[in-house]
Amino acid sequence: MSGAHDAVVVGAGPNGLVAANVLADAGWRVLVLEAQPTPGGAVRSDREVHPDFVHDTFSAFYPLAVASHAMTSLRLEDHGLVWEHAPAVLGHPFGDGEWAVLHRDRAATAAGLDALHAGDGDAWLDLCQLWDRIGGSLVDGLTSPFPPVRAGARLLPAIARSGGLDTVRRLATPVASLGRELFAGPAARLLLAGNAGHADFPLDSPGSGVFGVLMSMLGQTVGFPVPRGGAQGLTDALVARATSRGVEVVTGAEVTRVDVRGGRAVGVRTRDGESYAARAVLADVSATRLFGRLVAEEHLPAGVVRGMRDFELDPGTVKVDWALSGPVPWTNAPEHAPGTVHVGDSVEEVTQTLAQVASGVVPDRPFLLTGQMTTSDPTRSPAGTESFWAYTHVPQPGATRGDAGGEVDGTWGHDDCERFADRVQARIEARAPGFGDLVLSRRVLGPHELEARNANLVGGAVNGGTSQLHQELFFRPVPAMRGRAATGLPGLFLASASAHPGGGVHGAAGANAARAAIWQHRTDRLRHPLTGRTPA
Repeated sequence: MSGAHDAVVVGAGPNGLVAANVLADAGWRVLVLEAQPTPGGAVRSDREVHPDFVHDTFSAFYPLAVASHAMTSLRLEDHGLVWEHAPAVLGHPFGDGEWAVLHRDRAATAAGLDALHAGDGDAWLDLCQLWDRIGGSLVDGLTSPFPPVRAGARLLPAIARSGGLDTVRRLATPVASLGRELFAGPAARLLLAGNAGHADFPLDSPGSGVFGVLMSMLGQTVGFPVPRGGAQGLTDALVARATSRGVEVVTGAEVTRVDVRGGRAVGVRTRDGESYAARAVLADVSATRLFGRLVAEEHLPAGVVRGMRDFELDPGTVKVDWALSGPVPWTNAPEHAPGTVHVGDSVEEVTQTLAQVASGVVPDRPFLLTGQMTTSDPTRSPAGTESFWAYTHVPQPGATRGDAGGEVDGTWGHDDCERFADRVQARIEARAPGFGDLVLSRRVLGPHELEARNANLVGGAVNGGTSQLHQELFFRPVPAMRGRAATGLPGLFLASASAHPGGGVHGAAGANAARAAIWQHRTDRLRHPLTGRTPA
């Protein structure tokens, strides 16, 4: 058995690395074990598509990383991280070559919306002013350990001063209905709906409204920044900070078991037979992999075992990367090029598409989130070219009930993914004629490929479990855990996107787990002052 550590963190994704940093700041000796050859989890980049192009393998834009205290408190800019911004944050083409465009300058956003439909600019500024009053506390509350006592103490008076129950009602309204309530024209409605589509909410469901507002207002206030040189830059900064504080990061070390003795997690074992002792194990792994696999059900509280039987993954994902010889030839491209472009012709079409996915049907007109990465960060590819991607949600492998387009069987093998990628490319071509002529190379990552590159992306699920309300807040990942990182097995903490507050590169799940481990250790020392830990 290798020498004892204060904590072993399983997984070097952003949550695991944030957890390691928080523990190291508290003076703990920390070991991070990562199964993949490189750290980063879903925050990595490569030159696999084309040697002259950098593509982010999974996630790409990081508004939550610059809004979440868990990340900003680490001052990663002191460790090499540089943020870049596209000329505009987000664009959504619609109609006959019209564009809804979100800028970091709210006056510019409002002017564009007003030009498309008089009055919508003022309505947008009203929404911005509401966010000014409640946004900071809302983000803090959503990313704090549950219950968010301090953030809640600030948020409740702010809501009371900002419309009270009417504001609460609006935030609880499905985004499709909220858009119609707030705005008269389609452009602002599309901005809200498209941003809600970043999660797996059906647009006519409660929760979609507040998420659409959250993402839209983050774009408005902090933008959708990207790390200079690729997503790996964010990971590299997290690793550099951690190792400067004594954290050891070991890659190519797949954890296959959490060791349990005397009703307590006491370390982990890897596939190559190594074992590592620790007083705390923080698992930056999917709940479906941790509960019942890395930890046998016999060691888990009965409520956790029961809850996991009903645990629901979010949909799968297909991501397509392109190396382009020139900029995307969007019809009537806006003057200020957006880093993110949503492709969906109307709120009604996006609503139907996401409903198809939720019902197990592969959409014939998939709603696309796309990223113009060279537009956002010129270091990503040679001048005059574009590193570009698109992704969309699809039913989980094995859960497909049909294909609205009639060409895909939903097993998501190689040929299935390529046929669906052709459908995705055709959607872009319709809004950007001549797109296909610019393609130097293409890569398609379907649900199976995504999971093979990151075991947390089970079936291509990128949020660690559905973001719908029945599995959020104190229900996440299961009601027995009450939204907390402590699993009910002493010494074991869930530090992944499966834990509260869910998906997104905010680091909050890792920070919450680290603080829970520190708190449990302090409590143990008070109970057992001679040993500093609960007897095995």
